[in-house]
Amino acid sequence: MKLSTLTLLSCAMLTSGIVLAQEKTELQYFRQNSKEGLNVFETPKEKGGDFDKVRVFIGGDFALQFQSINHSNSLNNLVELGSNFNLPSANLNINTQLADGLRLHLRTYLSAKHHNEAWVKGGYLQIDRLGFIKEGFLDGIMDYTTLTFGMDEFNYGDAHFRRSDNARAIYNPFIGNYIMDSFATEAFGEVTVQKDGLIAIVGLTNGKLNQSVVVNDNTDNKPSFYGKLGVDKQLNDDLRFRLTGSWYLNKGTTTGTWLYGGDRAGGRYYNVLQPLEGASNDFEGRFNPRFKQMTAFQINPFIKYKGLEFFGILESVGNSEEQGDGNFTQLSGELLYRFGGTEQFYLGGRYNTVKGKNKASDTSDIEISRLNIGGGWFMTKNVIVKLEYMNQEYKNGFNATSIYNGAKFNGVNLEAAISF
Repeated sequence: MKLSTLTLLSCAMLTSGIVLAQEKTELQYFRQNSKEGLNVFETPKEKGGDFDKVRVFIGGDFALQFQSINHSNSLNNLVELGSNFNLPSANLNINTQLADGLRLHLRTYLSAKHHNEAWVKGGYLQIDRLGFIKEGFLDGIMDYTTLTFGMDEFNYGDAHFRRSDNARAIYNPFIGNYIMDSFATEAFGEVTVQKDGLIAIVGLTNGKLNQSVVVNDNTDNKPSFYGKLGVDKQLNDDLRFRLTGSWYLNKGTTTGTWLYGGDRAGGRYYNVLQPLEGASNDFEGRFNPRFKQMTAFQINPFIKYKGLEFFGILESVGNSEEQGDGNFTQLSGELLYRFGGTEQFYLGGRYNTVKGKNKASDTSDIEISRLNIGGGWFMTKNVIVKLEYMNQEYKNGFNATSIYNGAKFNGVNLEAAISF
């Protein structure tokens, strides 16, 4: 959804003035948009601030990278890349506390790789209390339950909690997102239950990134069903353990194809694998199976012992037999060590692979791998600087005329990001 930048800035100035005139307060049931939000997955059931009246909170994200990457392929038909700054990216975040336990979120990409004009990413309504219906209404249930409705990212898997969302890069220890990037903004509704470290989620989307009521001969709209089961326990002062399993299911041939292609911001590595003749692909570096009638599963272990932190992905996505019975498996392991008085520094690495076939009849597997090694410094809880070396290779499964045949790109990236 396009918006006038002047309109957005006017609204931001107006609402910022409203907030500044108010006494300091906090959003309820909210993941902080700062270092304090690290390793927070589902929004907490701790209330946070008290509600006295409707309040509007303005926040933002800004990110800028210096990129020094080389690329090549067997066809030797790629543009030459130099070392320079990328286009800065920015988000405008508007959060409104509408009532006790009732909160609205809206995020707009003010500048992004794929949309350098202002573009609404999405928004949602989150309900943690039902007192606006009647005082104390279903409090025994709402102590553990969260209801979320909107046109925004939905909660499939845990990887989306650690990725960069355009300029909101403060939760991502590296600069790029995962190769198979499970992130989409669709019309959805979900129910989340959290009790004594146990997590259960069930949700429904309409399976579409781009919304339309137009029906034609190729339309077979089908809803997408998703969910998550898991455990998240702080076993003692030093050790936290989390393990979740998620699923996503869509049987339509014109819906459900956006799970790995729903990010309107674009990939973080700029102009990689861009041919000499032809337009660049804003999402290059990622892999989207583009399966129809999709079934996906993602398992995510997370362990933090003192400053040592591990996050993993074991993911499988398949097509129906009717559509070719293709399947891809994604593996990722991320090991970090956070140190300093407030764990403001970290070092670590991530290894990510995707392997599989578009159709079961294909003669060989496609295989892509990426290695990230780097570290970062939280200058304050709202400002981070990251440095990484990355190497991505397209190893198998691409024919001799494909731009990906023998392709690879590698180099060094520096990113500075601010979130508040």
